[in-house]
Amino acid sequence: MFGRLSLLVSCIHILLVPSFTSALGTSCTAPLTTGTAAPEDPYWLETITHQGISAFNPDPATYQVFRNVKDFGAAGDGVTDDTDAINAAMSTGDRCGGGTCGSSTITPAIVYFPPGTYLVSAPIDTYYYTQMIGDAKHPPTLLADAGFQGKAVIDADPYLADGSQWFINQNNFYRSVRNLIIDLRQMPATAPAIGLHWQVSQATSLINVVVEMSKENGTQHQGLISFVWRFSPDELSDIVFNGGMNGIYVGNQQFTVRNITINDAEIAVASPWNWAGWTWQGVSINNCTSAIPVLPVRSMLGKGVGSETITDAVVMNTEVFISTTAPVNNSFGGSLVLNNIMLHNVPVAVGVQDGEVVLKGTNDTTSIKSWAQGNIFSGTDGKPVFTQGPIPGPLIPGNLLDSEGRVFGKSHPQYADYALDQIVSVRSMGATGDGVTDDTAALQAVFDQYAGCKLIFVDAGTYYITDTLIIPAGSQVAGEAWSVIMGGGSKFEDESGPDCLFGANGVFTPSGILEITDIVFTTRGATPGAIVLEWNIHEPTGVQGGAGMWDSHIRSLFTNMIPDLAAGTDLQLADCPAGSQSPNCMAAFMSLHLTQGSSAYLEGTWVWTADHDMDDPELRQINVFTGRGLLSESLGPVWLIGTAEHAAIYQYNLHGAESHWIGFAQTETPYYQPVPQAPAPYSINKKYADPTFEGTLGRAWALYVQQSWSITLFGGGFYSFFQNYSTACLANVSCQDQIFNIDAASTIQVYGLSTVGTEYQLSVDHKGVVDEASNPTGFQQSFAAWTRW
Repeated sequence: MFGRLSLLVSCIHILLVPSFTSALGTSCTAPLTTGTAAPEDPYWLETITHQGISAFNPDPATYQVFRNVKDFGAAGDGVTDDTDAINAAMSTGDRCGGGTCGSSTITPAIVYFPPGTYLVSAPIDTYYYTQMIGDAKHPPTLLADAGFQGKAVIDADPYLADGSQWFINQNNFYRSVRNLIIDLRQMPATAPAIGLHWQVSQATSLINVVVEMSKENGTQHQGLISFVWRFSPDELSDIVFNGGMNGIYVGNQQFTVRNITINDAEIAVASPWNWAGWTWQGVSINNCTSAIPVLPVRSMLGKGVGSETITDAVVMNTEVFISTTAPVNNSFGGSLVLNNIMLHNVPVAVGVQDGEVVLKGTNDTTSIKSWAQGNIFSGTDGKPVFTQGPIPGPLIPGNLLDSEGRVFGKSHPQYADYALDQIVSVRSMGATGDGVTDDTAALQAVFDQYAGCKLIFVDAGTYYITDTLIIPAGSQVAGEAWSVIMGGGSKFEDESGPDCLFGANGVFTPSGILEITDIVFTTRGATPGAIVLEWNIHEPTGVQGGAGMWDSHIRSLFTNMIPDLAAGTDLQLADCPAGSQSPNCMAAFMSLHLTQGSSAYLEGTWVWTADHDMDDPELRQINVFTGRGLLSESLGPVWLIGTAEHAAIYQYNLHGAESHWIGFAQTETPYYQPVPQAPAPYSINKKYADPTFEGTLGRAWALYVQQSWSITLFGGGFYSFFQNYSTACLANVSCQDQIFNIDAASTIQVYGLSTVGTEYQLSVDHKGVVDEASNPTGFQQSFAAWTRW
């Protein structure tokens, strides 16, 4: 127990009394309890003084991060064509897009829409590192003109004349759309109208978006389309689609979708293929002909649907819930898992188009507790049992469920009811954000004084710190276009004595509110002793999700094209080219540590060790090393709706953990391995519960579970694409022997798991149990469920 306690308090020695008092609110004249803005007051994000910068832009003094579309000439009156004005707001400042720039971190932007109706006659083409944000109190409308010409109202990856696109889909990072209504109803019902063309990758989100479409018979409108090969999207939440031929039409590697509503569509979700899986959490489908038609996998290109996991769905007045285009049996791959489904007047729950009914529905009301179609495994018996029927459902602890018995979810906080005087800007309080000045003291002073008192607004910029920054209990922190807090210096250079860069810390108040949105935590190397973020706070009693992060990421590489090394991370292409094994390229000891006493709600949290230089025009690969991804020793509750990639030892490690809900977890083994073999260039550290590597061929673990209980993995994709940057091992599934290990003492339930390149998909005590040869489903291998018994 004492060893565990030492992990819990690894940041205590720098947590001084001011943080304690601010966490209790004693340094505030008016502790923050609720927003005080009047209904008629404008949203604070519009009226706050915007002084954010892009620290490594060639001209940071003049580059504009925040752009109000009305400042660029948009009228918002529903009559004036605002297309050019909005696109000017999007593109001004030599931003990354247009097919001439693959990615960039130095031209971030918020494109803001005040309340109003903005008529558009052509697409809004979104540039790299962009947040499109509407007024959170009164969401504005993008109204497609009757003569609209182009792919979609919002186009995240426009096509060029030769058929190529602006961005490489696997690298189309950092995009968010929030608080917008997209209205296609002025366009003819027969027009191929599309709300969003959303071909994006990691660190992307759609939040609080509504798409209005024609409900006429024969309508060709579609709310969202996303159909590309091999990429890794993040999550959609709080989305409504009304009408249309398809609410959404999607074919991707994977998505996590939470709280989606589709009304009056011909087909709610058209899913012709994915090669990994989708997790749907909290789905409402009403008055549609078909809810989710899917195509089973096994085509020559690996197309079709590999895995669908759906929980907490309510489907009403819809002819068919799930349909496949061909019969599914144990030789035809793919998996489907249904959990806690309510059907009202849905005659067919699962069926084959123009064929058999696999699972009957009802003209009345019925529920599906837990049902699967696909291969089921249990214990250490590696024999697959093909199932089309009820299965043991997840045993989810009550602290992970809401008052209605559904998996709890919490929307990205936007503080719409906060008044301007309830916000404090870190730059106004003396922080520079220029990426060079040491902002440790300035930032700590803001947190010490205002945690629990004001919403702390981290203006756009890069804030360099050289000592542990404590984020006390009570803090509500909001970034601007993914504000960057970057740590480095001698304190974090000792791998044998790691310390935390950022401590989300409630040591003196073991519980408290902590909310972090739109922040990137990163390092400036070499920092082999850096625990990038240590999460040591528990939600208050009765406040589910009170300690959480949304659209915030941990990135072991912040790149820029400025030649002055003091301005960047010192971990770029010139410093750490592919093949390098330099200790100077060790970016972090660990990305994220959830301590024993903590709880955490993480939605849209991407934990990434960069495999390429984001600011290199050729996007060339690099060898940057992070020792460990996410270590959770939390006793819960923990909700993980995010991902961890490319760490040397593991991506997820659960040690003595309890009460975890893990939505679609996507990981990739480092591309450089086994040169060097794991754990190199790091050393095993048993104080931090490091695993061994028996049976991995010197490769990192995707998920390693030790002495943990009440864990549910509901959708996962664990991939091993490379050996020393070569994909030759994919041909015979030999990139890795084992990738996911569970010790015999742990209780974890696994649903909808897909793997790539690994012989054994799941192991118990380092002995392979689920052989990939049992689950051929195209490019990947998928199975429906594994349970302990």
